[in-house]
Amino acid sequence: MGGGAIDIQDFEFSAFSQNGEDGILDMLIEILELDTQNSPYPRAFIEFGVQDYTESNTRYLLKKRNFLGFVMDSNQAHIDFIQQDEIYWRYDIEAKRAFITKENINNLIKEWLNSRELHNIAILSIDIDGMDYFVWESIECVQPAIVVVEFNALFGTKHISVPYNDSFNRFEAHYSGLYFGASLPAFIDLGKRKGYKFIGADSSGTNAFFVHNSLESKTQHIHTNSPESYCMQHNARQSRDQNGRLTYLSGKERAKIFKELALYNTKDHK
Repeated sequence: MGGGAIDIQDFEFSAFSQNGEDGILDMLIEILELDTQNSPYPRAFIEFGVQDYTESNTRYLLKKRNFLGFVMDSNQAHIDFIQQDEIYWRYDIEAKRAFITKENINNLIKEWLNSRELHNIAILSIDIDGMDYFVWESIECVQPAIVVVEFNALFGTKHISVPYNDSFNRFEAHYSGLYFGASLPAFIDLGKRKGYKFIGADSSGTNAFFVHNSLESKTQHIHTNSPESYCMQHNARQSRDQNGRLTYLSGKERAKIFKELALYNTKDHK
């Protein structure tokens, strides 16, 4: 890739991912040498919040690189769909129904690790539209090479998350569907505490990418922009009204919806 600085957004493409994550992850696997015999990280991934797994961050890796995989979703119909898909017999992937909380996540992961005689994974992808911050904060049983987590760009540069609620539902919390997750700066701080370097976000301002500090030397040519610039790239207009209809709000109008709702200051609770 040469000796100049690179931007992970330049490698985006989508085979199964929503926002170019397939290309970013594929590039990172190459530069971090995770698909080699010398890699200390098992060729395995965990992703949760996958719905029916037709659109996901790891399906491309499953099919292209034959990684082992463990996926979870809270909807049994989604799990049934995955288990009836041909990928379920073509590849070593396990799908499990689970409503993930900070209390149960380690046991869920350890149960699968033990079933595959694994001690760690290469990739962790978190997208549960709610308690993402607290769940990643709670994970202690693995230290993946790469962590991908969805952030809420509408929270801007504040260090905030929605407060913890183990039964959180995005649309029950607020009809707009915009009140969920945590800000990018909150995740960057959390990543630092957990031993991860933030290397950038996709061009839609949706997913943040982190690499374990043990691999930092391999990321020295990656250029990272300011958190604010990544948040400003988020142009999705997915807000809804009280009847569930799309309202197509854009820009700062989106954030006004939850201005008076409770928020958790992650700077005050380290």
